[in-house]
Amino acid sequence: MVKIDLRDRKILHQLDVNARQSASQIGKKIGLNRDVVTYRIKKLQNEGIILNYYTVIDASKLGYISFRFYFVFQYASQEIQNEIIEYFIKNKYTYFVGPIEGIYNLLVIMWVRNVTDFYSFYEETKKKYGYYFKESNFCLYVQLLHYRASFLIDTPDVRTDPMITGGQKQIELDDIDIQLLKIIAGNARLPTIEIAKELNTTTMVVSHRIRKMIKKGVIQGFKTNLDYIKLGYQNFKVDIHLKDYKDIKDIIKYITQNPHLYYINKTAGHADLEIEFYVKTINDLHQIMMDLVTKYPGEIKYYNTFNILNFIKRQFMPRD
Repeated sequence: MVKIDLRDRKILHQLDVNARQSASQIGKKIGLNRDVVTYRIKKLQNEGIILNYYTVIDASKLGYISFRFYFVFQYASQEIQNEIIEYFIKNKYTYFVGPIEGIYNLLVIMWVRNVTDFYSFYEETKKKYGYYFKESNFCLYVQLLHYRASFLIDTPDVRTDPMITGGQKQIELDDIDIQLLKIIAGNARLPTIEIAKELNTTTMVVSHRIRKMIKKGVIQGFKTNLDYIKLGYQNFKVDIHLKDYKDIKDIIKYITQNPHLYYINKTAGHADLEIEFYVKTINDLHQIMMDLVTKYPGEIKYYNTFNILNFIKRQFMPRD
């Protein structure tokens, strides 16, 4: 684990709010000189805490739908598991691939243009590796709500405006917009002048197009991909099954006050409420869930928890 001070945490929080902020803008918000902010950001990058900066792109507005798989292995040696994981990593449709500790062994999320593409992928996977799957649960991945990493700072902010991806109608974008998205998808902090050079256009055009795609909701924001393990945090997911679905809005409103909440997953065909936290220990997660159960006695039928160990593959924009 790498120890960082509160100033570093405030910088990381600001980068998670908007990774395209300049060092000067961040400095003004947290009371540090621009050069100090720049130095600390470079240090955090060199220490491997900051992995990269990415653009939160709503792929549904590009014409994609998403499906998620949970796999449970059987008769699978480590060599076979590695082969299966590599198969998913190389597949053009997948964008999240990661091992899980708990009731499942592997998480795979994919983008496809239509159900036919999904079924072809599903059928091919079953033919190739079905013998090694004790369970293969899949569902339609409707929306993902991205919350700020408020747990990094002493005084968590109010988080009522998450970035939201999924579940939207496709809109028309031209080739320049698509190329721009490809450039900044995994490099959100790239200076506008560098983007303009790659597109052979002007900074004014780049800025205008980015603003336009933000307004249209294609770009939901700019975040920082951190190695939370190095900061001492673990990623836990909780799948909650409710007694009465009509109470879900109240439960969501309450749980969003927790600074450790990072994602809310909306799916069709799985749990009623799926939430993800970054916490330091399993006991911290237990306290969060006991608080929720106490707040809503009798409303939560049961829940399952598991640890998403890491993302072996994380892609920020569809490739096909």
